[in-house]
Amino acid sequence: QVQFVESGGGLVQPGGSLRLSCAASGRIFALYDMGWYRQAPGKQRELVAVLSARGDTNYTDSVKGRFTISRANAKSKNTVNLQMNSLKPEDTAVYYCNKHPPLEYYWGQGTQVTVSS
Repeated sequence: QVQFVESGGGLVQPGGSLRLSCAASGRIFALYDMGWYRQAPGKQRELVAVLSARGDTNYTDSVKGRFTISRANAKSKNTVNLQMNSLKPEDTAVYYCNKHPPLEYYWGQGTQVTVSS
């Protein structure tokens, strides 16, 4: 059974940092490109960062230089992290991980990130 479980969100002040983690199960996700997505209130879900199976990364322009996507370690290839630095109020959203392109029937609950003073 494919499952994505996100964690690590919370309330942080502008300029702060958070580290999100995603535990993926049900397939060997090291063989796939993985992505972090986010959905802000009243907006469509958007792709934030991609980590390819061979380790290449790509980011949406608004987070370049601030966010870093990575696998937890060589043994945890089914765990994908998102380090978020210099957070801005516009980063407030529910963050999800999924394969890229996503498996539409398997979105997890996501983790809420709120950036506010």
